[in-house]
Amino acid sequence: MDTLFDLPEPETPEQAVIIHYRLSDDQYGARAEREAIFDAERTLSAAVEEAGVGEVDGNEFGGGEAVLYAYGVDAEALFKVMEPTLRSLPFRPAYVVLRREGRETESRVEL
Repeated sequence: MDTLFDLPEPETPEQAVIIHYRLSDDQYGARAEREAIFDAERTLSAAVEEAGVGEVDGNEFGGGEAVLYAYGVDAEALFKVMEPTLRSLPFRPAYVVLRREGRETESRVEL
């Protein structure tokens, strides 16, 4: 029988870069801090899209922290594109979690 079947493509494990910044208060940070995070998020989205390494998928504010999320096939490649912008933000302490699904490993990088 010469029939081809449309089988779904095997899914590539999605990896993540999760960025944590400490803000100036225990809530949502100052307005200027939130604006700086939003500006950085737009810059990161453009850089990640241009490099074709994944996508920046939003943020969360609360508990005195801002968290940004990005996903792609290779966490290290994604971080490499994002790193200059991430290090340029003044908020400290700050760190990045590189999560590699499939290998069930993650590592933490201090900014």
